[in-house]
Amino acid sequence: MSDWTKSSWRNKPRIQMPDYTDAAALSAVEAQLSQYPLLVFAGEARRLKTQLAAASRGEAFLLQGGDCAEAFDQFNSDSIRDTFKVMLQMAMVLTYGAKVPVVKVGRMAGQFAKPRSANTETIGGVELPSYRGDIINGLDFTPEARIADPQRMLQAYTQSAATLNLLRAFSTGGFADMKRVHAWTLGFTDSQEIQKYRELASRIQDSIDFMGAAGINSDTTHEFSSVEYYTSHESLLLEYEEALTRVDSTSGKWLAGSSHMIWIGDRTRQPDGAHVEFASGVQNPIGLKCGPTTTAEDLKILMAKLNPENEEGRLTLIARFGAGSVGDHLPRLIKAVQEEGANVLWTCDAMHGNTIKSESGYKTRPFESVLREVREFFGIHQAEGTIPGGVHFEMTGQDVTECTGGVHAVCDENLSDRYHTACDPRLNASQSLELAFLVAEELSALRESREV
Repeated sequence: MSDWTKSSWRNKPRIQMPDYTDAAALSAVEAQLSQYPLLVFAGEARRLKTQLAAASRGEAFLLQGGDCAEAFDQFNSDSIRDTFKVMLQMAMVLTYGAKVPVVKVGRMAGQFAKPRSANTETIGGVELPSYRGDIINGLDFTPEARIADPQRMLQAYTQSAATLNLLRAFSTGGFADMKRVHAWTLGFTDSQEIQKYRELASRIQDSIDFMGAAGINSDTTHEFSSVEYYTSHESLLLEYEEALTRVDSTSGKWLAGSSHMIWIGDRTRQPDGAHVEFASGVQNPIGLKCGPTTTAEDLKILMAKLNPENEEGRLTLIARFGAGSVGDHLPRLIKAVQEEGANVLWTCDAMHGNTIKSESGYKTRPFESVLREVREFFGIHQAEGTIPGGVHFEMTGQDVTECTGGVHAVCDENLSDRYHTACDPRLNASQSLELAFLVAEELSALRESREV
């Protein structure tokens, strides 16, 4: 785009972004960030794009998962390790079911900003600005905490850099060894409630044993002991994104250096809006949330803006409709993509359309609704002859009680036990891995139907 600059979004309508009261403080932070090293590199983003292109053709499968919103006060190495560990376990199970490589993309190292349904909230007759994520303001319900503070961007950068450093070490330092990962999964299937997944876990073990007998192990094959792991977040706070956007010296193209992949949310996908404008000019893979209000015409315009060269792996459409509603919306959007001949990767966000308020007052997501939406997503793609290329979950490696259901049967009355999220409810480690087993069954059935 010849008229695009990394600041051209400032001339477009902006929503879901804070109004900073101290312009000088904001400018100082932006200037400081613009001198900081990039968090990711152009070659990594290009490699991810190649792998997403393979997923769009059914030659790979995307697993995207992680926190609803990262928090400053919950930042520690154990939580990063545990979420990474569960992602590895999920990926191994999905690889076996799909019989293709699984592309692993975390909602990590930058997922700090959150869109809100209202600009303010009222508690006890007091009205204050809404909490918009730790990169913008604080969760405490006080006037001081709710002021948008640009200094928070510097802390978000520091935490993202430390998270990426640890993830890179975990990815290549032996923690991701295939035999170790599967040993964790076998431990998961030991409990009585999860015996039904033991058969699949045993088949995976047989495959690992066969490869070992053939001389393929961590001593002989690098891929056996390390993984490629990427990061992603919603590019909501554009002042932060712009400050970390630089020209790639290899290609001469702009790179959003805050994350390998960035996405545009369902609330900020206006074709003439600031967020679409920003994303249209960077070379990173771009995600686009598609909800019930996404029209076919808007989708066609957005695909043209975000992927004018119709490049494979560039644009991922993240469907989020809610269980029972996928059939009302996904077929018409698939048709719009086909009419344009657009290259896209279809993936399913089965979390955001299934949020309910429990009887105890907690916001939650029923496990069965999440699973149902995934199954509807797969079923419609099978009927349309198109490719369901991935899944997108809000999850954590911690033993939280935020989503109901699963084999360990988290109930409404359990939600208060370990409800730690500051925003949306997440699947816990057990629910995440159970879901991977169930999705693997769907992938295996889909693969077998194609081979018939």
